[in-house]
Amino acid sequence: MPEPTPPPPGDAYVPAPPPAGGVDWRRIEAAPEFRALVAAKRRFMIPATVFFIAYYFALPVLVGYFPGVMERDVVGEINLAYLFALSQFVMAWGLMALYIRRARAFDAMEHAIVARYAPGGAS
Repeated sequence: MPEPTPPPPGDAYVPAPPPAGGVDWRRIEAAPEFRALVAAKRRFMIPATVFFIAYYFALPVLVGYFPGVMERDVVGEINLAYLFALSQFVMAWGLMALYIRRARAFDAMEHAIVARYAPGGAS
C-alpha cells in the first residue's frame, strides 16, 4: 500500500494548481457567468420538479377524496380518472420536451463559459 501524501506545512489548505494545459474550474465556478447559469437552471428545475410531483400525486388524491367526480363518465365508459391518468403521459412527455429545449440553451452557455476560461480563451 502506498504511503499517503503528507499535508502541506502550516494550518492553511493550499489548493492544488490546475493541471497543465487544463481548465481552471475554480475560476469558472467563481465567474459571474457560471453563477448566472446555475441560477437559470435552478429557476427552471425547481418549478418543473414541483409541478411534476404535484401533477403526479393529484390523481391518487383526487380519486381518494373526490371519487364521485373522478368516476364521472366522459366518453362512453371512459371516466375522468382514466383521462387524468393518460394525461400524465402527455404531461411527462411535454415536460421532457421543454427540458430538452432548455438544456440546449444551458449547454450552449456552459460551452461558452468553458471556452472563455480554457487556456488560450478570451479570459
